[in-house]
Order: sequence, then structure tokens, then C-alpha cells
Amino acid sequence: SSISKIHKLLFAAYKKAVALRMVQYNPMQAVEPVKIKYKEMSVFSFSELIRIFRVLRTNKYYKKYYTLFYLLLVLGCRIGELLAIKWEDIDFDKREICIQRAKDSGTGQVFHDPKTKAGIRYIPIVYDACINRLKAMQTSGKITYINGFVFCTESGKALNYGNIRRAWLKICELAGVNKNIHTFRHTFATAALTKDIPILEVSRCLGHADANTTLKMYGHAMPGFNRHIIDLFQKKKSKSATKTATINQQS
Repeated sequence: SSISKIHKLLFAAYKKAVALRMVQYNPMQAVEPVKIKYKEMSVFSFSELIRIFRVLRTNKYYKKYYTLFYLLLVLGCRIGELLAIKWEDIDFDKREICIQRAKDSGTGQVFHDPKTKAGIRYIPIVYDACINRLKAMQTSGKITYINGFVFCTESGKALNYGNIRRAWLKICELAGVNKNIHTFRHTFATAALTKDIPILEVSRCLGHADANTTLKMYGHAMPGFNRHIIDLFQKKKSKSATKTATINQQS
């Protein structure tokens, strides 16, 4: 993917140079672009999710991360985007979360815009359980937080990815799972497509700049329409037979 992007950049640069008569020809025309091969994305099985969340629910050291990993599963956002969410980004009435920044993977409090313009988006909160967990987090004691980071330290700073990753590795060890944090995102996308949610909407929720990227990465998860086509024709055939029988009876 990186090689493909570099190829496009150099091709465009030399094309402009030719137009400005800075060079006589575009040498990138002789370089064949690489074909990007998307491997099938790994997802969590149902049994793996059961084991993971059992650890998060019962382990006294890692239960504080339950809601964090639950949101990764049901929102499909990147871990850096989730760590950068603030309370003012959540609209409980509209049941959606605005993704407009991402936390750098380093140890500091460095934030940046999402990877693409499409990365700035509103993600629907589809489950009541998710709403309830967020509302429970928002109210601590007699204080209701209306600003600040959702996932933060006692001093109010956003959690660091490094700490989350170390906790995740230990959770995986306890749950008997060997997959990375990004698998939550892949699982969300695959589950959404298998529920017949249009690929454009899935792409929007994921923050992909191009729906073709979503199609190439998760196209294998889209349900086949052979059964649907058969059902449609059988239904049409049944209606036709009923209509013929009715005509015969009347005649």
C-alpha cells in the first residue's frame, strides 16, 4: 500500500514537471504500479469474545477496561480515536459519537486529525447497553462530567496506548486468545456487513476515504445473494401459478 502511494505521488510530480517543461518525459510511465493484495481480516469468534469479556468482567486488575474494549467492539473506531473521545463528543439524545481527533501512539498528550477527511464522522450508538455504560461512567459520585476525556487518568489526561496494549496482551493470555487490538475493528466491520448494512454506511462508520477500500478488505464478509435471488424467483413463480389457477377457475 505504501509503495502504491509513493508511485502515485511520483507519477503526479513528474507529470506536472513535464507540463512545466522542467523534464522531457515522465519516467514513472515505465514503472508498473504494484497490485495491492488485501489479506482476509482476522475477526474474533463468539467463543473468543466470551472468554475475553469474562476476563474483563471478573479480573480485578483489568475490569476497569471493560467499557473501553466493549466500545471498540460496537463502534468500530480505531484505538487512537477512542482514547481521544471527550464527553462533549457524545450526543446521548441523537445516540451518536463524533470522531474528530485521534491520540498519538506515543506516551505524551499529542493529538492529530483522523487519517482522512472521511475520518471525521458520527458513529451511531446502536445498543442500549452501550448508552447505559457511558451514562454510568459519566456520573461519578455526585459529579457529572460534561467535558474532558472519557477514558482518562486520575489527573484527567487521556490514557496512553502503550498501557492499553500491555493490558491487552495480558488479557489475551488469560483468555487464551492471540489477536491484536485492531481485531475489534475488523469484527465490527464484518458483523455489520453480515447484517446487510450497506457497504457505504459501513465505510462511513469506519472512516475510510473510499468505499472500495472497505470492499477490498471486507468484501468476503458480504452475504451472498444467491438465496435471495432464488427466493425472489420462487415467490414470483408462486404468484404466477396462483394467478393462472384463479383464471382457470373463473373460466
